[in-house]
Amino acid sequence: MSLLAPGRNLVLAGLMGTGKSTVGRTLAVRLDRRFVDTDAEVEAAAGSTVAEVFTTLGERRFRALEAERIRHVAALRGQVIAVGGGALLDPANVTHLRATGDLVLLDADPVVLAARIDVEDGGASRPLLAGGDAAAVLSELRERREEVYAAAASHAVDTTGRTPDEVAAEVLALARLVPGLLTREERRL
Repeated sequence: MSLLAPGRNLVLAGLMGTGKSTVGRTLAVRLDRRFVDTDAEVEAAAGSTVAEVFTTLGERRFRALEAERIRHVAALRGQVIAVGGGALLDPANVTHLRATGDLVLLDADPVVLAARIDVEDGGASRPLLAGGDAAAVLSELRERREEVYAAAASHAVDTTGRTPDEVAAEVLALARLVPGLLTREERRL
């Protein structure tokens, strides 16, 4: 596996709970590519969790760290990348990601997303959900971001009621249709 692999990056985007990290890891194994989660990259750079960055430094600083990590990650090719739900709100992030990759939006019903996300800690691990009805907050976020997501992603995959393997299979089927996204060997998988 090479960080400078010939295929374009396969970028998964969408709201929290849509399965970006889980599906991304599955795809990376199937394609023998490096998997990068930009939230994990931010945590490594900051030396603290996303929730702690939000709490101590604020969302603005988190978004700056996220943009920095996205620029770094997008400079390489041949990866599977999962970006945080708000990453596509910054047009510069979209430009960097599209320069070396193709974006697939993972989506699901907000009630399903809320059920997938552990909010028993009062939302402390998910700062945007803290102190609110998770399904209602996710529904509002989805509605607010819908246009940006649709403009950035070349394809959308509904993950509602589907296993990560099923979603990964659909993403791979879509990826086979995009010239240059997969190598010749990967298209045969």
